[in-house]
Amino acid sequence: MTTGSITALTLSAIQYEALDGGVAANVSEHIRLIEDAESHGARLVIFPELSLTGYRLDLLEGPEEWLGAADRRLDGIREICRRTGITAVVGAAFTQDDGTPRLASLAIHPSGAIEPSFKTWLHGPEQGLFVAGSHPAVLEIDGWKIALAICFDAARPGHAEWAAGAGADVYAVSAVYTAGEDHRLGLHLGARAMDNRMFSVLANLAGATPLGPSCGLSGFWGPDGLPFRQAAGTGTEVLTASLQHGVLARFRRP
Repeated sequence: MTTGSITALTLSAIQYEALDGGVAANVSEHIRLIEDAESHGARLVIFPELSLTGYRLDLLEGPEEWLGAADRRLDGIREICRRTGITAVVGAAFTQDDGTPRLASLAIHPSGAIEPSFKTWLHGPEQGLFVAGSHPAVLEIDGWKIALAICFDAARPGHAEWAAGAGADVYAVSAVYTAGEDHRLGLHLGARAMDNRMFSVLANLAGATPLGPSCGLSGFWGPDGLPFRQAAGTGTEVLTASLQHGVLARFRRP
């Protein structure tokens, strides 16, 4: 099904329980889950905030778990993206070429290129480790525009408004929402979608985290603000949906 020349976008949100052991331990599991998403036809895969380490800020006190654009530890993810044609968005502590430390979502394209997006609204101890970004990156895949958000960004309406102004069709949030934040999660993802007439997608960190146990609920919201697919539990889970541009067109009519 198409709207004009824009085909449906099949996207997987990965609710992911990070393994102990930092980047090295998590890369192979990311590769396995990207392969799983490919079997469901995904063209884009979204992982949670800091998925390559878990939300382990203590691991970031030394340089070992920070990544740069040319880091060879990402080669396996580059290769699976090249082989499948998938763009994978992974969460990492990222050092720019000029040394600026960022809390990042890294979009790894089939070409091997990395397109980073930086968390805009840092909070708590993150502020001592990272420099905030100014606005989200907006990916272009199959005629769709996908804006990347990281956790607390989704709590700030202006972040999604900027994305909508840049033409975003999808607001993709990589996050850590914990037990007791179910209502807050639903309000954030639903309001960002409804207010800006776009889809929103959440990839939530799964399992036990240093902030508390995950509340799960990764999934998809339509431009009416209502969820239409969510995780069944709080562990690792691959959720896939095919987004139709015609749905957006109905909500965007003057």
